[in-house]
Amino acid sequence: MRALRIIVILFVVYAGVVITFESLIGYLQPAGETTLVITTTDADGSSNDRVLSHLESNGELFVAANHWPRAWYNRALEDPNVQASVNGQKRNYLAVVASPEEHQRVESENPLPTTFRILTGFPPRYFLRLDPR
Repeated sequence: MRALRIIVILFVVYAGVVITFESLIGYLQPAGETTLVITTTDADGSSNDRVLSHLESNGELFVAANHWPRAWYNRALEDPNVQASVNGQKRNYLAVVASPEEHQRVESENPLPTTFRILTGFPPRYFLRLDPR
């Protein structure tokens, strides 16, 4: 009974760490040289900005859903006509789900550190290719 109690406490503490980390990332949206800002549109027409990592592979631009909160990703699936500000230039793109081959290539070229995966609670990773329009 004591071992089960310790396991439950450890699980609750770990879940708290993941929730806190994910909330801070979503709230602070840290930007830098390796990020871009994607603008997606809701069904009601309102636009939403999100800071994401800027990934390139074979001369193509990709973004990844690396976290459990991924409303931007779901909006891009519903309306793939997005905008992205890359290096200060805003352009229109078509968001396309990466093929299995692209997914594997981009994943191998841009692996996530183990500490990041632990802090985010091991969410599945999905890639979108941003094709210029």
